[in-house]
Amino acid sequence: MNAFISQLSFISSITDIDQLQKYTSDSSGFTSALPAIVLRPASTEEVAACIKACVAHQKNYTIQGGLTGLAGGACPDEGDVVISLERMNQIEEIDTVGGTAIVQAGVVLEQLQQAVLEQGWYFPLDLGARGSCQIGGNIATNAGGNKVFRYGTTRELVLGLEVVLPDGTVLNMLNRVIKNNTGLDLKHLFIGTEGRYGVITRACVRLFPKPAAVYSALAALKSFADVTVLLKEARASMAELSSFEVMWDNYLKTAAQVANKAIPFDGQYPIYVLLEAEGAAEGLDTKLTTFLEQQLESGLLQDVIIPQSEEQAKGLWHIRDASGETLRIMKHFVAFDIGIPLKHMQEFIEKTEQALQAKYPHAMNLFFGHLGDGNLHLLTGKLTEEELLPVEDLVYQLTALYGGSITAEHGIGRIKKPFLHYSRSPEQIKLMQKIRELINSDNLLNKARVVE
Repeated sequence: MNAFISQLSFISSITDIDQLQKYTSDSSGFTSALPAIVLRPASTEEVAACIKACVAHQKNYTIQGGLTGLAGGACPDEGDVVISLERMNQIEEIDTVGGTAIVQAGVVLEQLQQAVLEQGWYFPLDLGARGSCQIGGNIATNAGGNKVFRYGTTRELVLGLEVVLPDGTVLNMLNRVIKNNTGLDLKHLFIGTEGRYGVITRACVRLFPKPAAVYSALAALKSFADVTVLLKEARASMAELSSFEVMWDNYLKTAAQVANKAIPFDGQYPIYVLLEAEGAAEGLDTKLTTFLEQQLESGLLQDVIIPQSEEQAKGLWHIRDASGETLRIMKHFVAFDIGIPLKHMQEFIEKTEQALQAKYPHAMNLFFGHLGDGNLHLLTGKLTEEELLPVEDLVYQLTALYGGSITAEHGIGRIKKPFLHYSRSPEQIKLMQKIRELINSDNLLNKARVVE
């Protein structure tokens, strides 16, 4: 280790045991492990130097961003080298003509959101961990979030990447144009593949004109069937619809209490939808209000809250985004992130809840999700450690039965790797293994994630 450290003496590093504690795990609850050293490069060249040293000394290394992941992907093994990208936090350029931004991988999502807003532009990727998660991790996991319904996942927001391969080679693919038909689009080898094929160091992302107005509303409904009707009606009536978030009563009540907020409607309805529309300032509030009034008159909606200020709207979104805070009271837990065809969603939820209550009556089960894109979140907690794997297997068997995906946005990481076969065929897994063997042949980079 001394020779390794000496080779990288020009790079900021941490070896003190107390300081290393921060880098032992992410937000997933996966078993913590103490790395031998944390390297904190500040440039692509320094990342490449770190990787070349790891290869030369045959040391396993784990890439870390904001440590907000829920699949264990950023968790090192004992004695790993951790390469943290937290010092690569520069927004290098905001192109206010073409609507793009060049950012380093360690830029915090909220930092980018605010910086482009000040320039009259808008970066629509948004999730509850916005204040901590980093762009590199968002790209590596193909993060989803609250606005996928309108803008797509992170994949649709990335024009180009700079990546360091597992041998230290730097690939500069910082393309700035939407149309580029020059053969295999190599950036997709690194978007959503969780750092198994290379380390993302910089990105060129798409921006959109800043919406002149944003309005939210919380609607109460009596059934999931009504939610699907509301979704269709909202899509048909409002092209400006950007978010369609669903919360079942158990999640709404718990999240509101944890977030220290009043429970909307006193929690008297079984299911709720948090809508958001964004667009032109003139007439959008009237359009949204008129639409909601029509749905109330028709009986589709039971009640509705229309915030009268930005602060009130933030309060509603705080409840929706309080899943991380909620997990703190649910240890031990599994944070499910499932993709289910919308037509099967209600049946899946009923079967899953019945199965969990039958086998684990002491468990706490909370349902919510980005239902506009078929992404259901289920938090199952108050479990013993021994119950975690059986609970996951139970839910993922049902997920496969309904043609769903075991992860819609969080990724496979370490935690979901044993269950990948529920969503991917043996042939698909074998191909992913072959690509890993080709690009990451010594398997030092992010070992034990996704596939072996």
